[in-house]
Amino acid sequence: MTLFELVKQNICVPDAAEHYGLQVNRNGMCSCPFHEDRHPSVKLNERYFYCFGCGATGDVIDLVARLFDLSSYEAAQKLAQDFGIDPDKPPAAIALPKPERPLLKAYRQEEVHCLRVLCDYLHLLEGWKQNYAPSHPDETGVPNGTQQSGSVGERTSSGMSELSPQGGSEGYAACEDEDDRFVEACQMLDYVEYLADLLIAAELEHRVKIVEMLNKDGLIAGLEERLDRLKKEDNAHEKQNAA
Repeated sequence: MTLFELVKQNICVPDAAEHYGLQVNRNGMCSCPFHEDRHPSVKLNERYFYCFGCGATGDVIDLVARLFDLSSYEAAQKLAQDFGIDPDKPPAAIALPKPERPLLKAYRQEEVHCLRVLCDYLHLLEGWKQNYAPSHPDETGVPNGTQQSGSVGERTSSGMSELSPQGGSEGYAACEDEDDRFVEACQMLDYVEYLADLLIAAELEHRVKIVEMLNKDGLIAGLEERLDRLKKEDNAHEKQNAA
């Protein structure tokens, strides 16, 4: 068995992350050490990590290599030394494969998928709120009770109001000439961030219910499809401007 195989089979990613100073919460999330992170955005699974912010990913050797600017072999050597693994005398536990729980594994994958889509949508909304805000302060909505006909949910095209029983943020009332992307951001930003935070920090039972809700009637799949379409449209627009 090679050094790489020994290290990856005996050291899980969360253990290595904690050993080298990363603060891992009870849901296996931590702030990303590879970019400026406002919220914990790195998911630490047993055998790999993934950052929803910058896209960094890899196994335990990749993590240590990036943390200490080492080659893969140097990172494997460091892990073996720090965790007391002797390549010439592998522990007996190495020969015993760890049992897998397929249902839990499938749920974890679905949870990560939902969180990734929500984070992508959250970043999009943050950009929309900044880039499409009205030019003048007095254009940013009117008090409740005096808004124009048609609710915010009716004027946006996301269909994401289904995520919330209240259809997003009821406290925001839009002006007639506001960009729909700005309106959608004001309506949905807080609620989407709330859902993402729950998937990161809530108890397992609560997270399971959220994942079930997001998958109901293909909601998360529809959002992912929409985000992909918007990304393609943006790329095409950038190419057209560059031509």
